[in-house]
Amino acid sequence: MPQPAPHREPFGHTPDGRPVGLWRLESASGVSAEILTYGGILHRLSVPDTAGRSRSVVLSLPDVPTYAARSPYFGALVGRYANRIAGGRFSIDGRPYRVPANDHGHALHGGPEGFHSRLWQAEPAGDRAAVELSLLSPDGDMGFPGALSVSARYALDEAGTLSVAFEAVCDRPTVVNLTNHAYFNLGGAGSGDVLGHLVEVDGDEFLPVAPDAIPLGAPQAVAGTPFDLTRARPVGEALAAEDHQLKNAGGFDHCWVLRPAVEPGALRPAARLSDPASGRALEVWTTEPGLQVYTANQLDATLADADGHHHPRHGGICLETQHLPDSPNRPEYPSTVLRPGERFTSRTEFRFPHLPATPA
Repeated sequence: MPQPAPHREPFGHTPDGRPVGLWRLESASGVSAEILTYGGILHRLSVPDTAGRSRSVVLSLPDVPTYAARSPYFGALVGRYANRIAGGRFSIDGRPYRVPANDHGHALHGGPEGFHSRLWQAEPAGDRAAVELSLLSPDGDMGFPGALSVSARYALDEAGTLSVAFEAVCDRPTVVNLTNHAYFNLGGAGSGDVLGHLVEVDGDEFLPVAPDAIPLGAPQAVAGTPFDLTRARPVGEALAAEDHQLKNAGGFDHCWVLRPAVEPGALRPAARLSDPASGRALEVWTTEPGLQVYTANQLDATLADADGHHHPRHGGICLETQHLPDSPNRPEYPSTVLRPGERFTSRTEFRFPHLPATPA
């Protein structure tokens, strides 16, 4: 059965009056996704449970003005540098650069006007349920050097897998780290927190951080710590452990170093999440070397979606595939430098193994 073509509908306007589009992708599996041109936001991701009841499994907000004013990066495409750069300062080839500090004296997610706040161009991609977003980030944008041309393709296949594939090229050496910042709740918005979800991460090491969330240095083995998610365990059980790393962050807000891929650039498993109540399950596969796990520690139920469902503390969990935080200042970490003539590529897949196999 051919995938339905993506279709677009209006979704209000940016704060400066430009029209925002909502693109809807549909799959034969019953999974559907809604993507906004504002911020490249994954606004809804509706997934059937084991009884066939469909609910959106990502947290959302009601309209563009709320996303622009108050969103903690719900569902957004994040760049030019996801996660943190210490002091907002880094050097390339001995030349210093500075990005505005917007988080405890450090640059977070590309600065205050990062890719999450931009209006992306969009068009259908190929002959299936896919949409390609594009953005030109000019030289000096938020302090980053070089013009960067970025594309992000969301695609939904017949099995219900949602993929996010990035490509980027530049005209001067720069740093790039891109991710999607969806907050997952497999019970659906309005179902409460995710403390009962089971989480597993394919990483034997993580990066301990200082109280300001900057890595302390080398990765540390997860064995014997609350960060040992090599076997599935309840989120709440892990967060209840007495540990200064958890206390400082209010939960998980840490990067796991994923196990190496079979070959460079190959997809590898990163994480699994399941909700015993609904039976929904999620697998994350990626080409990236790291996974930032964030348990929505700062949510406080003041934000709500269009249906009036409020988002409580730990109301979602982010599984952000990416390079490691502060890599531009850590030569021992995998490099995030992109040079002219090179092409940045990254692919992440969100799979739902509880869904029945789609007939051939």
